[in-house]
Amino acid sequence: MKRAVFLDRDGVLNEVLTDRVKFVNKADELFLLPGAAKAVAAFTSAGIEVFVVTNQGGVGLGYLKEESLIEIHDRLEELIREKGGIIKEVAYCPHKPKAGCECRKPSAGMLFALAEKYNIDLSHSVMVGDHERDIEAGVKAGCKTVFIGMEESKADVRAPSLYDAVEDILQLV
Repeated sequence: MKRAVFLDRDGVLNEVLTDRVKFVNKADELFLLPGAAKAVAAFTSAGIEVFVVTNQGGVGLGYLKEESLIEIHDRLEELIREKGGIIKEVAYCPHKPKAGCECRKPSAGMLFALAEKYNIDLSHSVMVGDHERDIEAGVKAGCKTVFIGMEESKADVRAPSLYDAVEDILQLV
């Protein structure tokens, strides 16, 4: 079985709610956070599968077309690849925030589906996010957890950025 790092997208890999971009609704609005691509490259070179698991309720609410979301994710994968990282798959929940689906974090449906599809050992994997819903999803899936930000969290580890968390994550998997 393989080990994996599951990454939330907004606030972990790319900017959101900044002066430059509020929400990412087009590929040209995607700006990686400092060191994010290098962090993914470090996981890739360590032989760890990297997945993005992201709630994208804007699709269900009609603010974002699914075609645009796919273009955004293609751009994300391209920017990561330029620094030597590989995102195995981007999984997203397109449903409205209160739809009650099993894929929307804090539910762990996306993690369970990816683990089954790619033979991932969730107990030797890490969920990384910048909201408690990400941490809750990781706990429900049986993963170790890393919180990006300095607020209080129930995560195993807290760090100011994904890049700052690389060494901790490598020790957790």
